[in-house]
Amino acid sequence: MRVLSAGLRAPLHAEHRIALPFEQVWAVVADLEGELPHLIPFVREFRVAPGDSARKTARAVDVMGLRGDFEVRLGRGWCLMQSRLVTMGMAAEPDGDDGTRFAVCGAIRPAALGPVQHVYRRVLGERRARAFFREVERRAALR
Repeated sequence: MRVLSAGLRAPLHAEHRIALPFEQVWAVVADLEGELPHLIPFVREFRVAPGDSARKTARAVDVMGLRGDFEVRLGRGWCLMQSRLVTMGMAAEPDGDDGTRFAVCGAIRPAALGPVQHVYRRVLGERRARAFFREVERRAALR
């Protein structure tokens, strides 16, 4: 995620240790349809096309009803999602017997929106990442 974030100049990049086992945390993160709308407040719905492939398509619907199509790559411990406007990545790995190291990054794709990303990074990036980690941890604890 560090390399992806640097390459994208991502306004959202953070890492956090969650004091729950990897399998429990990854079960939440990998359940994109069921959990992503809980983890990202402006996503109302995230529908992934059926199939067993590691490369899938998905459609996101935001709280205002706007739709965006995504290409999704999902493997054990990592996920990359990309639309024509947004790139988001998540990665996790076991950290000791009882913890998970978890990272997330997100960026707006059009270069013209670079100034927007800069403002987001300064104003909201860290706060948004903390909220994301808290919700992942809360939902994983319920499993």
